[in-house]
Amino acid sequence: MIDLAQLNIENWVSAFFIPFFRIASFLMAMPMIGTQLVPMRVRLGLAIVMTAVLVPVLPPPPVLNGLSIDTYLLIAQQVLVGSALGFSLHIFFQVFAVGGQLIANQMGLGFASMTDPANGVSVVVLGQFYLMLVTLLFLAMDGHLIIFNVIATSFEILPAAVLNFSSLRLMDIATAGTWLFSGALLMSLPAVTSLLVINLAFGIMTKAAPQLNIFAIGFPLTMTLGLVITWMSLSGFLGQFEVIADHALAVIQSLLEQ
Repeated sequence: MIDLAQLNIENWVSAFFIPFFRIASFLMAMPMIGTQLVPMRVRLGLAIVMTAVLVPVLPPPPVLNGLSIDTYLLIAQQVLVGSALGFSLHIFFQVFAVGGQLIANQMGLGFASMTDPANGVSVVVLGQFYLMLVTLLFLAMDGHLIIFNVIATSFEILPAAVLNFSSLRLMDIATAGTWLFSGALLMSLPAVTSLLVINLAFGIMTKAAPQLNIFAIGFPLTMTLGLVITWMSLSGFLGQFEVIADHALAVIQSLLEQ
């Protein structure tokens, strides 16, 4: 019979569950895996597998002391770190959804919305197209492996054994909305500018020929030219994706800087 002391069991439980809370909260908050399309049991199983792989190479965390206040604070810190990393990655994906919304409103497709099956909210069709395109590019460029490497590296920068909330820069998450809208504007600027010139031309035509029914030809023509401009702008989409992705990774890294 193996004699297992209570202290050994507490060490094993602490070594597993403290990193588990950070990894599980990260998977629940990140896009793709944290969406409604992935069942809760699958996300929980993936968190258990990732924790089992990382625990042998992590520094030993402190032993949980029952229901003490330090235990709750340490668990809350792990949940906060994982949620912050996942939410920052979620903002990166929403940049392209907002950009698609700006383009769709300019070309007259702002009313054409559909339910996003991943998040359960209504998104314009063009924004949903950009979200699908970004997801495919993210997976094709091994972005998921980079993100898993980030969550593993976070245990070296911010160890689970240290109870320190000041090292997590939460203000960077609050200011991430600035580059959310700036990135969306940068992505949609070529198409929006082209459509603005087209609408300006229609305004001049209306001024020159008031009897011309501009609404009868302007709306379908603007929509058609908007689709053509969107198709032409896809050639430079990869460059915009790389720029925004680099900035998003820099923001995620800045969250864990000491």
